[in-house]
Amino acid sequence: MEAHDPDVVPQWPTSNLAALATAAARARPDGEALVDGRRRLTWADLARESAGVAAGLSALGLVAGHRVAILLGNRAEFVTTYLGALGAGLVAVPMNHRSPTGEIVRVLADAQARVVVCDDTTVTGTRAAVSGLADALEGADAELRARAVVPHVVVVDAPALPTEHTYADLAATAGTRVPSPQDPEALAALLYTAGTSGRPRAAMLPHRSLLANVEQAAALTPPPLERDDRVLGLVPLFHVYGLNAVLGQVLRQHACLVLAERFDVEETLTLVAEESVTNIPVAPPVLSAWTQRDDLADRLSGVRTVLSGASPLAPEVARRFQEATGIPVHQGYGLTEASPVLTTTLGTGGAHKPGSVGRPLPGVEIRIGDGGGAGTDDQDPGEIWVRGENLFCGYWPTGEGGPGPGGWYATGDIGYLDADGDLFLVDRMKDIVIVSGFNVYPVEVEEAIGEVTGVGEVAVIGTEDPDTGEAVVAYVVPDPMSGLADERIVVDVRAHCEARLAPFKRPREVHVVDHLPHSVTGKVAKGRLRDTEQRRAMGLA
Repeated sequence: MEAHDPDVVPQWPTSNLAALATAAARARPDGEALVDGRRRLTWADLARESAGVAAGLSALGLVAGHRVAILLGNRAEFVTTYLGALGAGLVAVPMNHRSPTGEIVRVLADAQARVVVCDDTTVTGTRAAVSGLADALEGADAELRARAVVPHVVVVDAPALPTEHTYADLAATAGTRVPSPQDPEALAALLYTAGTSGRPRAAMLPHRSLLANVEQAAALTPPPLERDDRVLGLVPLFHVYGLNAVLGQVLRQHACLVLAERFDVEETLTLVAEESVTNIPVAPPVLSAWTQRDDLADRLSGVRTVLSGASPLAPEVARRFQEATGIPVHQGYGLTEASPVLTTTLGTGGAHKPGSVGRPLPGVEIRIGDGGGAGTDDQDPGEIWVRGENLFCGYWPTGEGGPGPGGWYATGDIGYLDADGDLFLVDRMKDIVIVSGFNVYPVEVEEAIGEVTGVGEVAVIGTEDPDTGEAVVAYVVPDPMSGLADERIVVDVRAHCEARLAPFKRPREVHVVDHLPHSVTGKVAKGRLRDTEQRRAMGLA
């Protein structure tokens, strides 16, 4: 079964996403564009500073196609660096600013980043990563040294070392204006995700994909946000949801983005009131936390639109939120590989169906099929296949794993379409664990735990969590030759994960067991482990 609107295929107005900011500066130069707690930028300010960053990056010797890593939280300099890089024809590599050193090294090396922009909160880890990369290359073979690079470090709000550069100097670079390439298929961003392999790798998003999804969402009636909206920028900008579904729409609609670096129940509600926020796109854990408050209706009295994405929203949480505030929560479904939005409950008309993630955006097609792409009977669950101009062009660096014949891409998710064309998600074929909207790849966590002395075998799964959606749980079988006590293994595993993995990837629980269940083919039967977790949650195990 297929659902799409073949009569509406939005066309993007430019070939370079950075031009959206330039257009906004022409349309409303004095309009407020960004607020981040430190600075307030008009659209003219934003365009001017982004152009300075573009010139500064070019002055460092970067040319079209070179990668720029962005290791910043939600602050104005993230946006200006992103737009400056794209405007200069470079490729942005947004990174989780809470990444430990090991993850920073892997991304910088894999992306072959020429520049990494960090701030006072990330500079220590960045310097350690760059130093480690340089040391590793000294002992590498000639071929690897020829391919790899040690990036320039650009520092925001912190003193720069003699070999580094300050963001202020970069953004203030004088010189001729850098021409923005106008090739819609030029690569704009590398966003690290699991793809269908279960191992983190970078989705290659060209300008065409990002711009197409911005226009597809803007074509909805009503659109996700409008020109006079003041939008809460709480979703991390390094995440595709924050980068394109939020920032991209703000650029397209010339709205104002009110950035927040972290979520705190009280602080965030205060920010919403003080900045007269009218539009709130968030991940489900935010809504879950807010529903615990008795004064929520008063605190959100100026809000007219609430959007939930990044991970499934429990129908009960959506119901409680609407009962408490009178504001319906619109939901959507997307993928990093789709830039990211595929469906939404916005513009569907009528009452929202519990459990549904809405209908495809204009210009997006969805087909429910089997592993070969053949259709199923109506309302029969099957793998979700998608097609549209918003799809990526494959995984870095070879382009493998992208859309196949006819432009169709298998999402790895299971769902069905009802008679109205509304999509319902049933399950995930992939083992990804989604913690507060962020993907956690069990293979990566398992590899980290496997490095710990005393660990013989390990399996990582996700379990339901009322606050974060899901949480990571590890099952460890001791190495019989180690002689270590179970308690010592747990302590060592937690300590190693703290040093090796970002906080949201660390196991909430570590269980030491005598053995893991295996299938007849020798694979760990994670379904049985999930059953064990469910029984444990019910007090039966």
